[in-house]
Amino acid sequence: MNKRSYGPSIGSHLGKPIYEFIQEQDTRYIFDRLAQCDTEGCPLDQVKKNELLLNPGLIYKKAS
Repeated sequence: MNKRSYGPSIGSHLGKPIYEFIQEQDTRYIFDRLAQCDTEGCPLDQVKKNELLLNPGLIYKKAS
């Protein structure tokens, strides 16, 4: 089971917090940008390798 922890909130989007970073085990992801979404969801082709797309349309990039 993956243990996920969150950094400080740096804002909000659609009523959900935007965290500065997300830590999953030994990997840290840093908030990068908002995804382009519509009523049907968020197209996955905008998510690159080493990125995570989290609800409600937040894209986090793997820290180097």
